[in-house]
Amino acid sequence: MIPFRRTAFDTPCRVLVEHSDEFLCAHVELAGGVAINPGDRVRVHGDPIHVAFGDSRVFERLATVERASAVERLWTKLCGHFEMTELYEVSFSDRRLS
Repeated sequence: MIPFRRTAFDTPCRVLVEHSDEFLCAHVELAGGVAINPGDRVRVHGDPIHVAFGDSRVFERLATVERASAVERLWTKLCGHFEMTELYEVSFSDRRLS
């Protein structure tokens, strides 16, 4: 593997979309259980998806998976460790709950 070169391949995928009062979500499942690693990119091809409120639908599409190079993967992992600290919320207030 060349340290700065990306590789890409196409694979079928299934897009599950739900639009309701409880959920607004979209999930992509790649065929063959292709694993996505840090720094990889996935582009789903096809027309824009529109799902009416209260509906849930499944679409079959083609996706292009672009694998990150070794350097990009290492950089993504390194940055991820430092950016994770932004998720921490710590409070040292002296207020008492009543």
